[in-house]
Amino acid sequence: MPHDNTIAVILAAGKGTRMHSSKPKVLQTLLGEGMLQYVAATAGTVAGSVLTVIGYGAEQVRAAYPELAEGFVEQLAQKGTGHALQAAWDRVRQSGATHCLVLNGDAPLVQPEDLEELVGTAHEGADIVFLTTTLPDAGAFGRVLRGSAGNVTGIVEAKDFNPAIHGADTGEVNTGLFCLSVGAVEAALFSLTSANRAGEYYITDLVGLGVQAGLKVHALKREDAPDLLGVNSPLELARAEERLRAGQTERLLASGVLLHQHEQIVVGPRAAIDPGAELTGPCRILGATTIGQGATIGAFCQITNCVIDAGATVREFCHLEDAHVCAGAVAGPYSRLRPGADVGENARVGNFVEMKKASLGKGAKASHLTYLGDTAVGAGANIGAGTITCNYDGVHKHQTNIGAGAFIGSNTALVAPVQVGENALVAAGSVITKTVPDGALAVARARQTNLEGRGKKS
Repeated sequence: MPHDNTIAVILAAGKGTRMHSSKPKVLQTLLGEGMLQYVAATAGTVAGSVLTVIGYGAEQVRAAYPELAEGFVEQLAQKGTGHALQAAWDRVRQSGATHCLVLNGDAPLVQPEDLEELVGTAHEGADIVFLTTTLPDAGAFGRVLRGSAGNVTGIVEAKDFNPAIHGADTGEVNTGLFCLSVGAVEAALFSLTSANRAGEYYITDLVGLGVQAGLKVHALKREDAPDLLGVNSPLELARAEERLRAGQTERLLASGVLLHQHEQIVVGPRAAIDPGAELTGPCRILGATTIGQGATIGAFCQITNCVIDAGATVREFCHLEDAHVCAGAVAGPYSRLRPGADVGENARVGNFVEMKKASLGKGAKASHLTYLGDTAVGAGANIGAGTITCNYDGVHKHQTNIGAGAFIGSNTALVAPVQVGENALVAAGSVITKTVPDGALAVARARQTNLEGRGKKS
């Protein structure tokens, strides 16, 4: 349960220069979800409320994460992590929280248990608690300094670390995860200076200032825990995404989901897949997709924000987005289901069929080479190859309704708005612009004329 007396502050204002991207680093994605979304979700499991400090590309971040809008704090000038926390401090005070959890927006692999340990230690009486880890190559991470008795004395950023002054490099680094006593650290927070090579206000300087002021400072050390660290480059992003992917598939396998070529299956963190479902890689299951028991997903599919009911089949090479495939229905291979597509119980949508804001009733079929847009197809209807519902007149979209049991011949164009009645038959090659009554035969094409002498020379 979240601690109501703890507020989380996520530092997400940086550009992320090493990503070589024009968009803010926290908008980079892993398994189809933005980096910041992982951090905010984890923080929300521990803290009673969450603030997010944004800066570079602030409007892009606001647009990408509307669910975090109430907690956004803008750092107008990016002057370092300490300055970012200062920018949020009024909101921290106003919250009435006794403790402030600080974490970086580029650390998507941090787990709730990591934060629980921080918060728990702080609630036991520590004024400043932070997590450290040891790395074979400490690189650009801030070095943790300890005294002869092993007590923490400070943190020095990599740019400023000098073995002649600070002692041998032990490889122990700051992870960027802190829990602070709001009342105890305020004076130190606003005493930070930018007297360093980067000319920035570092939150890490709170440790040294806290020690000097006699505050209770604790460092919780983890041996070689790279998941606690931020993602700073495309290579690190790829490695983090692969760790997430592997963890997801392991959990699915343990729960009873059948995965073939599981190393090539990507499942996003919001997807829910029931035991007994069967997936074959490579495939990508993203967003808030749900897949029911006994459903099968073929290789080379991408499914985003869809509902795949129990017993449904999505064959190979399908692309589904915001669509619904009901029990017993079959989609594919090579089907494209766009937002609003609904394939009814035991219905069939087949090769090179595209649906958008369209529904197939129970047992209806659209087997190949068809576009259904803004269309309702009744139960048991059959849509022939090459059928198009012409739903757009250049200004507005219009609806097509096809009744139960209707048969639409191949290569038909239905010019919306138009109705085809129940059990009606539309002849192949027709262009339908008017209502077809129930049980009627509609033929809308020129009469065939055969001319003698094709190809004969005079």
